[in-house]
Amino acid sequence: MRGPHNIWRLVRTGATLERTGAMPVVLEAFSAPPSVRLAARILGWPFKWLGYKGDPSQPPATRALTALGPAYIKFGQVLSTRPDVVGDELAAQLRVLQDKLPPFPLSEAREAVERALEIETDTLFSSFSEPVAAASIAQVHRARLAETGQEVAVKVLRPGIERAFRKDVDAFYLAARIVDLLAPQARRLKPMDVIRHFDGVVQGELDLRMESSALAEFAANTEGDEGFRVPAIIWGASARRVMTLGWAEGIPANDIAAIEAAGHDRRALGERVLQLFLKHALRDGFFHADMHQGNLKIAPDGDIIALDFGIMGRLDEYTRRVYAEILFGFIRKDYKRVAEVHFEAGYVPADRDVDEFARALRSVGEPIFGMDASRISMGRLLSYLFEVTERFGMETRTELILLQRTMVVVEGVSRSLNPQINIWEVARPVVEEYIRDNIGPKALVRDLRKTAVVLARFGPKLPGIAEAALIAQSRPAEPQRPARLPWVVLGAALTLGAMGIGVLAGQML
Repeated sequence: MRGPHNIWRLVRTGATLERTGAMPVVLEAFSAPPSVRLAARILGWPFKWLGYKGDPSQPPATRALTALGPAYIKFGQVLSTRPDVVGDELAAQLRVLQDKLPPFPLSEAREAVERALEIETDTLFSSFSEPVAAASIAQVHRARLAETGQEVAVKVLRPGIERAFRKDVDAFYLAARIVDLLAPQARRLKPMDVIRHFDGVVQGELDLRMESSALAEFAANTEGDEGFRVPAIIWGASARRVMTLGWAEGIPANDIAAIEAAGHDRRALGERVLQLFLKHALRDGFFHADMHQGNLKIAPDGDIIALDFGIMGRLDEYTRRVYAEILFGFIRKDYKRVAEVHFEAGYVPADRDVDEFARALRSVGEPIFGMDASRISMGRLLSYLFEVTERFGMETRTELILLQRTMVVVEGVSRSLNPQINIWEVARPVVEEYIRDNIGPKALVRDLRKTAVVLARFGPKLPGIAEAALIAQSRPAEPQRPARLPWVVLGAALTLGAMGIGVLAGQML
């Protein structure tokens, strides 16, 4: 229950933030108003001695969140994807949060597997190892399927983790309500929305069926991507609290010495990581949103293997087209077109001046393009772009913020493999291919065909809709809505016209 009993948890949180020195860092990052700062100090400073000490070797914010436990660690990781909320500096600190925790006993893991899958562990697996990795939500075991002999990874949720997270998330909701009450001006940060977003992410990670589904969709999308693969999900050995997938053998992407010793082409790997991410974001609209070195391996044959699909990003087709046009406009330094795209998409209010906006965009692009190739950053460009668009009245778009944050991480991985990589030159062919296939006459014909299919699906209903409209018009005069008949007739005409175009397009293609 989200109620006053959560105040004690907030007091302990404030005390830990004070003891670790994180309180001023957090308040400054959120630009907290005086009333919130006062409430935070009241909740924290008098009880400083009750706070957790944490690891003094860590930065204050990461030290405090790590000390407070799994839910706070995960909250920090999610906030690292929202520099629009916490600022770039704190977001960068939070990205290094590690959720490596002591494992729970093997016996408990085996019991959890048996309860979830309703089968004896020794019947399903011929071997089942001690934990090979333990994080805030789950831990992983190496095992072998008894029936096929396939080596697999078995991910098992921590016992009682759902209840533990629920208690802390309830405290987060209470804190957000307190901020809303004490500082109405802080509502621009949308504290309740931030907590709801976090709650949604956590609920998805606490149901491993959702991660399994994301992995299956991602695998289907990327099946034809050369030099890239993901482990296969073993559906018969997966459930809400257990996920089993093929074991991925390879070198961690952060072990540069081992990658070189194995004879892999670091330059090619760096370029491939970036291009694959852009393909997934633009082509599929479904991308891995936590693509850091710890979630990537280099297989013996040089393939890049992605792991951990708890956080995924999604872009609808229209947003992808807008994003591609914006990137392509910057690549060509066509700032007027980039400005027009923002207005056409409705991202910037129509009453703003497009030429003035174009000049502001030039101030974003030119300094970045003037940098040395090794310093050019698409993630930095997007960060500056969001700052400018916010000044011109653009509302925060969470999906683009997640994309920008992931872009920063992916660029970091690419540069660790190839320090001299030119981000724009590597990205250009992917963006150009997407533009060629999805913007222009070919895309228009394809869109019309899709429209024809959708309209044809409702074709049988059109006579009934027209009849209902005619009957409504023939009734005695009453306050009525504007007649719908013209729109019905227009809809029918569009349906027939679009179907004809679709047929013609099918013949052309």
